[in-house]
Amino acid sequence: MVQIHRQPVLSGVACLVAFGLYAGGESIVSLLAQQSGNSRAALLARASEVELDTDYVPPPGDPLSHHISGFAKTLCSAVFVTGLDADFAAESVGFFSGPYEYRDQVVRREIDNDGRRVHLTLPDGIVRTAKLNGDHGCVTLPVGAEDVFFEPVDIRSNVPAADTTVWPMGDILPNTPFPDEIDLDTVREAVDVAFTPADALTGSFVVTHKGRIIGERYGDGLTMHTPLESWSMGKSLTATLMGVLIQQGVYDLYESAPIPEWQTAGDPRQQIRIADILRMSSGLRFRGVADPDLDPALGYPDHLYVYTGSINSFEWAATRPQQWPPNTIGRYRNSDPVLTNYLVRLGVEGRGGEYLSFPQRNLFDKLGIDGMVLETDPYGNYLLQGYELAPARDWARLGNLYLQDGVWNGERILPEGYVDFVSRSHPPGRMTVDRSMADSSGSMGREHFLSPAMRTTCRAQAGKTRLSFHHTTLSWCAKGTIAVRERAGRHCVVR
Repeated sequence: MVQIHRQPVLSGVACLVAFGLYAGGESIVSLLAQQSGNSRAALLARASEVELDTDYVPPPGDPLSHHISGFAKTLCSAVFVTGLDADFAAESVGFFSGPYEYRDQVVRREIDNDGRRVHLTLPDGIVRTAKLNGDHGCVTLPVGAEDVFFEPVDIRSNVPAADTTVWPMGDILPNTPFPDEIDLDTVREAVDVAFTPADALTGSFVVTHKGRIIGERYGDGLTMHTPLESWSMGKSLTATLMGVLIQQGVYDLYESAPIPEWQTAGDPRQQIRIADILRMSSGLRFRGVADPDLDPALGYPDHLYVYTGSINSFEWAATRPQQWPPNTIGRYRNSDPVLTNYLVRLGVEGRGGEYLSFPQRNLFDKLGIDGMVLETDPYGNYLLQGYELAPARDWARLGNLYLQDGVWNGERILPEGYVDFVSRSHPPGRMTVDRSMADSSGSMGREHFLSPAMRTTCRAQAGKTRLSFHHTTLSWCAKGTIAVRERAGRHCVVR
């Protein structure tokens, strides 16, 4: 059993939410400018009290090149994984790692359908190239490189044929009547809201109740099998993969994280536990786009660099110094999900396993998931802090695993107590949507986002408030209902 330290429980509905750019292109940076000065001052003062004397080294390289690297990757994925039109994709997707305001600086765009590559030329002649890399989706190559630095793996699902298998392991839905407690008119109304107005760009919408699909719709040209960009939903998948390894006996939740780069005698990072990393409170000096003291003058943020730098992202995160003692200050920074994925790789390969097929073999095959595309950096490290694409039904399957306390078809996949661990508020990592992104009335759980008031979000706020995200959204509540919404461009929480 996973032992957890009890914290006050937030009442209401727990929802798992992805973070990034807000509706209408409003960025987290602009949101931070709106937050209370008193709240920010208190956050900064508290962090300053425990800050360690270490230096910050910003990511190298030209920020514009990084922005266009992100654009190349998301455009490649949209065209060659999702199957979107290139012009539509360039206007509608991937704003987080390839901000829209920089896209008009591309002087030449080439879509190589035969080679499955996207080439974007910058004003200085530099070309950023992203390529489809087999079953691993798309990746932006380092400038001048022709290929990745690892051998791709053919990932084949062992899930039974979906068209002949009953949900949730397949796609066949039962013909039996819905329970009387289900108000189908209300469900249909909620689905209508998700697709209104037309320019909301909703791609897919799925609602399950006690494991059964009770509402579902797809946008023009999309189907139940279309993988859409899912962004920080991948952080929840990352935490799930760690849970699988803990259940398999590879790790203990509260052990010191065995990161090789931290094993020199006297390295203070040896005090960082796996639980601290899952709580986004490792304390590493790694600039996040939601930091309350974010200063664009300091250069390109690490949070984006692990997406766009065409680097070994695991090495970059693991070599950042300590900014605060672990478990004292929480920040929404990609350092921690990147390190969790690093630990997953270390754990799988340390027992002689094949890393790249691990998610499919040890999780997806068990849940009936066969449509997720997990993307890597050029060194074969999964970037599941946000580079993954999946159909809405596959996210619904993952959500139902959590509603079933980590048990699927009688098999315990996640350790006893783990669902409770990831779904509880943790004070150092609390986050706010209505005030400060770093100090919340909702909270960061363990790479899951929790909010106590999402039950009414769909009706009151869909598509027109700051609770609208450029990401897939998966929401669940304790009564057994899940709503999954995926958009080609803009996403919001839906209940």
